[in-house]
Amino acid sequence: PSMRLLVCLAALVWTAQAAYNSSWASIDSRPCPSWYDDAKFGIFIHWGVYSVPSWAPVGTYAEWYWNALETKGSSTQTFHNATYGPNFKYQEFAPLFRAELFDPSAWAQLIVQSGAKYVVPTSKHHEGFTMWQSPQSWNWNAVDVGPHRDLLGAIMKEVAAAGLHPGLYFSLYEWFHPLYRGPDPQQYVQEVMLPQLYDLITNYQPHVLWTDGEWEQSSAFWHSTDFLAWLFNSSPVKDIIVINDRWGNDTRDKHGGFFTPEYSASVYLNHKWEENSGIDMHSYGLNRNSQAWDYLSSQYLINLLVRSVANGGNLLLDIGPAADGSIPPIMEERLTDIGAWLKVNGEAIYSSRIWRVQMENGTYVVYYTTQPSTKAVYALVTSWPGEVLKLTSPVFSASAQATLLGYNQPLKVQGVAGQAGLTVQMPTFMPGQLPCQYVWTIKLVNIS
Repeated sequence: PSMRLLVCLAALVWTAQAAYNSSWASIDSRPCPSWYDDAKFGIFIHWGVYSVPSWAPVGTYAEWYWNALETKGSSTQTFHNATYGPNFKYQEFAPLFRAELFDPSAWAQLIVQSGAKYVVPTSKHHEGFTMWQSPQSWNWNAVDVGPHRDLLGAIMKEVAAAGLHPGLYFSLYEWFHPLYRGPDPQQYVQEVMLPQLYDLITNYQPHVLWTDGEWEQSSAFWHSTDFLAWLFNSSPVKDIIVINDRWGNDTRDKHGGFFTPEYSASVYLNHKWEENSGIDMHSYGLNRNSQAWDYLSSQYLINLLVRSVANGGNLLLDIGPAADGSIPPIMEERLTDIGAWLKVNGEAIYSSRIWRVQMENGTYVVYYTTQPSTKAVYALVTSWPGEVLKLTSPVFSASAQATLLGYNQPLKVQGVAGQAGLTVQMPTFMPGQLPCQYVWTIKLVNIS
């Protein structure tokens, strides 16, 4: 009887600990860890064997090179045959992926300078090449071939040391894995994909797990909820990890964690979401075909960050390093521009929440955020308004105050108490004296 009692007690303890079961209703009930909603801005990194050819017709994803190469008559195939020869196999790019200029500490410092708070590097893209020494990807990983280095581990270690949240991207499927393309693709899930996921979580302990490549199969096929129940109940990152919604062709915008619009104008006011975009307006991986005008401007990117945050989202902005491990200067410049802007305007972004109005579209577009702790409301103005800023949404009070972030003097604010609408007298600046570029933030207190 005592043994039976012990077994019953053990079962009760296990049940009490297992807060989540493998149903979507249970998985979806887990709250998003608050750090993620406070962070607002992250950096995506697409880097792999595709970074060697780093080529695509402008308008398509360069990281899909191998897939395009297998499409008869494609521009990629034409380019490849002319440049490398028709007998040069995609796998032969791997030894050329040397990362000889890779400095993970410099990467981490650049990301800190950008103002981003989390980093999501690719651990494995659809090509199947792993950026760590995966036992399930023998001789098709960064330690066995190419740079002969655990690139994923180096990035995650340095970003964590710099005070950032380390995450990782992982493709569920692989285009050409023989087990996945074979008669029993479940064999791929059980022998390759799931072991890799458990390995990554246990050994690298990411704070974000950004899955992709889910769309050919259902979440049941990928055993997504079984894995997620373990992730949330028993993994070493069960309390801190954040996940996205790419867990099967039945899950986007429905199940998992944050929603993931991609180069999109979508917003979701009632569910946490994250816009993801490359700095290159057409590609995540580096594309040597892209010209200066194919890169999104700093003004556009800061507006994208502001629009996302005002609507309750985050921005995950992608860089595509070169195969040698260098980050293209045009991408570095965009990141430092965003960082300079956030240094002045960060209090309107980090830890902010959506206000009752997200945007006004009058003479100029104005976005709004608020800080719950102080009840301050921020009006983010996307073009310099001139002498007077007119806002139609805030309700004025006699004690209303206005300041311009980055400028220490109070601004004159006028309106009718209890009525919506107010005007702010803007300061006059000499050229070069503005506290920042692109978007200007008016902090409003004692308004509703």
